[in-house]
Amino acid sequence: MITGAQIRSARHALKVSVEKLSKLSGVSVRTIKRMETDNGVPNSNAPNIAAVKAALEAAGIEFIGAPDDGPGIRIRAPKALR
Repeated sequence: MITGAQIRSARHALKVSVEKLSKLSGVSVRTIKRMETDNGVPNSNAPNIAAVKAALEAAGIEFIGAPDDGPGIRIRAPKALR
């Protein structure tokens, strides 16, 4: 699982708008904004969280730490954002 803070951080690190992440993940803008308001694990369904995570990972983000123990991100070699 990932946290809302990790989603926020990853998106900002990649300089990707909520709208672009929505397009890449197939998750609505409204849902992503709601996910990002949670510092812990977002209160969203697992497929939506997985889709956002997969889109960010495909763009070069590695999620590190556990939600309750030092969650963060690592930026890998940038990959093209479709």
